[in-house]
Amino acid sequence: MKYEVIIYWSDNDKAFIAEVPELPGCAADGATKAKALKAVERIAEEWLETAQSLGRPIPQPRGRLMYA
Repeated sequence: MKYEVIIYWSDNDKAFIAEVPELPGCAADGATKAKALKAVERIAEEWLETAQSLGRPIPQPRGRLMYA
């Protein structure tokens, strides 16, 4: 996956959260950073497949985001 992923700890969820900022709503959690990353990679694939099947635009990966 070529999209940037941001991983952080959430005290509220007691888990690591992994987000893909370029894919709105694309996020997953996990007990470890590695598990959160693995989960968000799967979710991102599903996000892209769903967008494609619905004919929605798929953003091009921009690499490192300056505001992240």
